[in-house]
Amino acid sequence: MRLTMVGTGYVGLVTGVCLANTGNDVICLDVDPKKIDKLKDGVCPIYEPGLTELMVRNYDAGRLRYTLDKAEAYRDAQMIFICVGTPPGEDGSADLQYVLQAAEDMAKVIKELGPNQEPKTVVVKSTVPVGTTFKVRDRIREIVGPDIPFAVGDNPEFLKEGDAVSDFLKPDRVVCGVEDHERPDNIAAKRFRELYEPFVRNGHPVFIMDVLSAEMVKYASNNFLATKISYINEMSNLCEKFGANINRVREGMCADSRIGHAFLYPGLGYGGSCFPKDTQAVVGMGEQCGFEMQLSRSVHEVNQRQRQLFWNKIENHYEDRGGIAGKTLAFWGIAFKPRTDDVREAPALDMMANAIKAGAKVKAYDPVAYETGQEALDRMGVTGVEIVRDHYGVTDGADGLVVSTDWDEFKVPDWGQLAERMSEKTIFDGRNLYRRRQLRELGFNHHSVGRPSVIVDR
Repeated sequence: MRLTMVGTGYVGLVTGVCLANTGNDVICLDVDPKKIDKLKDGVCPIYEPGLTELMVRNYDAGRLRYTLDKAEAYRDAQMIFICVGTPPGEDGSADLQYVLQAAEDMAKVIKELGPNQEPKTVVVKSTVPVGTTFKVRDRIREIVGPDIPFAVGDNPEFLKEGDAVSDFLKPDRVVCGVEDHERPDNIAAKRFRELYEPFVRNGHPVFIMDVLSAEMVKYASNNFLATKISYINEMSNLCEKFGANINRVREGMCADSRIGHAFLYPGLGYGGSCFPKDTQAVVGMGEQCGFEMQLSRSVHEVNQRQRQLFWNKIENHYEDRGGIAGKTLAFWGIAFKPRTDDVREAPALDMMANAIKAGAKVKAYDPVAYETGQEALDRMGVTGVEIVRDHYGVTDGADGLVVSTDWDEFKVPDWGQLAERMSEKTIFDGRNLYRRRQLRELGFNHHSVGRPSVIVDR
């Protein structure tokens, strides 16, 4: 099938590469000449395990192309996927200007092709508020007129950063929204089934449903997962008040098959591009229709509070040690999660900003997010953070080590090296990676989430 991806960001590039890998003819369209040049040279603009290899293989095979030319991208496409950004506005609502601009651009090309063309299926892949796909349809129809055929659909993505290629190639489910979805001759539904058939031979379903429900599935899914994260973090705070251990509590509750283990790990809260944005968007959709989304609003507030509570724990540790001003804090991890260089809404950035404001010296290490981390700090106006490209070197002279991202290489550290390098043997374990008993035996102070602190230097 002939496909076009509008946008070569995270969603567009992963989708385009994976669909090309099953034999489709894919064009990826972008407006950034530098990005297109890098893609043609085999340079992936995002860090995503396994993506570069697939990208180069399919480009070399001629199944994957990159272009700045909108006419070239739209002219022969059977399906056009809108994969542009929908950044949140100041009120948290999704900004649709890029989605609607893409609709206008393709409508102009469709109009030039005339009424005898093969009908195109325009698919909204971006995460958009419910009803947006119909806005895209109406914008295109307004330009092309009543006589030129086309169809629209919604196809939300469910890709976890760090596992996106695997998620696409082996999806839990594929959700497709089309108009008149129950009609057996629906061309959009037929194309969706044909396109995704190679990915669901494991027996997982392709759901063909109405457009509004498909759009809502994405928000409902992300909002529920965000709720689980905020829930376990709130319970961890309650555990600390009573001296209980959230790890033990989690084991006991997650053994219930109705609850399960996924997304119930205490820590510093969610970050990234999806959960914060989508949770606020759900709140915004409720406001638009006059319905208060109380739970969703609380989910976001609890999440934002979580990083502040952990920062308070850091400040309190130094309260009777002369205060945090002048102390050196080392951070292990800048990205919001492992296996990605995405630092959007990363808890580490907020805590670094707090530390600089409090007069501390800050050093940070991340396996891949050093450039994106520095760029984010620059945008925040935070100066003075030293990005160090050495796993253990970043801890030299540190009065405390903040573990803010659970990269695998942080899970079994060389405690001897840390003891020699650090000025004060104190670990702020924001991801509950380490056993309290072991840290006590090694002579480290240890603060974690939802567990009693270990203080050995009194």
